[in-house]
Amino acid sequence: MSLEGSQLPNSVLYEDSPANKVNIRDLFAGKKGILLGVPGAFTPTCSNSHLPGFIKNFDTVKSKGYDVIACVTVNDAFVAGAWAKDRQAEGKVHILADPQAEFTKAINMDKDLAVLGGVRSKRYTMIVEDNMVKKVFEEPDGTGASCSLADNVLKNL
Repeated sequence: MSLEGSQLPNSVLYEDSPANKVNIRDLFAGKKGILLGVPGAFTPTCSNSHLPGFIKNFDTVKSKGYDVIACVTVNDAFVAGAWAKDRQAEGKVHILADPQAEFTKAINMDKDLAVLGGVRSKRYTMIVEDNMVKKVFEEPDGTGASCSLADNVLKNL
């Protein structure tokens, strides 16, 4: 099933703590944005390659008319919040926790990664306009880091 041309599901995620609920559709309503999915906060590729490219290129993304960058991780809200602070993502990339992988499963981006504790997200980046998925950059093996990285995605904005 291709996500391109489909609407984001009506899902609640969490930013910084379980008390701060974020409806993904509200976040992207009427906006152009980038949505990343990562296997896990604090994992090497997510922390050193995938997320940093979007933090570093925040101003470039904004200059191209994009309003929001968000990153979904299958972790609890406290881990996601600590990762946002550690990576200095605050004010640039919304780090959103999907603790039970409900959003991740709804978009068929779940992957059983026993080495990381079970069901996690595949690595991907999406271009979203007003909740419509315009383009998906999904890593072929679900965890590598090539097509979903900022340098490649920026060429498509």
